[in-house]
Amino acid sequence: MPNQTSAAKTPKPGPSAVAGSGTRALDRIIHERLRLGIVSALSVNESLTFRELKKILDTTDGNLSVHARKLEEAGYIGCEKKFEGRLPRTEYKLTVTGRAALEKYLTHMEALIRATRRG
Repeated sequence: MPNQTSAAKTPKPGPSAVAGSGTRALDRIIHERLRLGIVSALSVNESLTFRELKKILDTTDGNLSVHARKLEEAGYIGCEKKFEGRLPRTEYKLTVTGRAALEKYLTHMEALIRATRRG
């Protein structure tokens, strides 16, 4: 017969439980590697040109264009196109919405890491 004096212990949710629910809550826009790189680079720089981002992220023009457009459509980054002399210059900035989304994403990832390390 079980000891009636000991309180029943509720098991802590393990990393798989936390990761399972957390994965669904991840921001799928930011979670992609290159898009995370773009918002991360812009979070520590006031603005970056297309050329600067391409160099930092070591990617192709087409790949950077596709992912930057996705972030722009989500309202996470702003894009300004202008000319310097006769040369086109595309400049990106992280928006307030983008900064908030990145903060939320990082907080979520930190929670997943902590839960996994406890397991």
